[in-house]
Amino acid sequence: MLDKKTIKAAELIRNAKYAVAFTGAGISVESGIPSFRGEDGLWENHNPIFLEIEYFKKKPLASWKKIKEIFYDKLNDAEPNIAHNVLAKMCERGFVESVITQNIDHLHQKAGSKFVYELHGTYRQLVCTECSTEYDIGFADLSFLPPTCYICKGILKPDMVFFNEPIPQFAKTRSFAEAEKSDVFIIIGTNAEVYPANEIPVAAKKTGATIIEVNIKESHFTNTITDVFLQGKATEVLGRIGELLYL
Repeated sequence: MLDKKTIKAAELIRNAKYAVAFTGAGISVESGIPSFRGEDGLWENHNPIFLEIEYFKKKPLASWKKIKEIFYDKLNDAEPNIAHNVLAKMCERGFVESVITQNIDHLHQKAGSKFVYELHGTYRQLVCTECSTEYDIGFADLSFLPPTCYICKGILKPDMVFFNEPIPQFAKTRSFAEAEKSDVFIIIGTNAEVYPANEIPVAAKKTGATIIEVNIKESHFTNTITDVFLQGKATEVLGRIGELLYL
């Protein structure tokens, strides 16, 4: 049975002039991708030092071994789940204009979302640390680590944001612009504990957006900026909203 808050959220999305989605690890958990923090998160079982940029520069082989084990051996086979697919249909039907994501898994694009701003980069691309040549992951042979540039033989790095690296300027600028333009802003599966990602929903609220939050438990947004809190798994909540929008 559909509850009143889910019906209200669907109505807000249906009537929005410019709705934007903001996603985190929680939307991809049911695609088999663990979150970084919290119970059963990656940092419960792995020392995050391998994702520090200084460590990568000093010990690229050791860093790459952990990166391949934790990311590439799993992400290549990951598929979008119901939440990714519903969101992509919302974009296709014009209910949602864009997706801002903290995820590096490329699953929004795989589901069909066209306007995706990746705040923390993507595993799908590698960049040379010497000459900055970019490669699609399909051109890299990760049987030999660390992978190197075909042009200058420099070491390739995943084009995702490591600790102590800045957010890509284009993604950051566009994300804030989309948030400030929105009249409905949908937070899905994230506590957004990392700066500057945690400022983006706040920016949306400050410019008048109604905030819908989908999370398995309350976040620091829930009692500060959220207008409609939908507690539950992203697949279940987005699935119900999708039904109400006839997707």
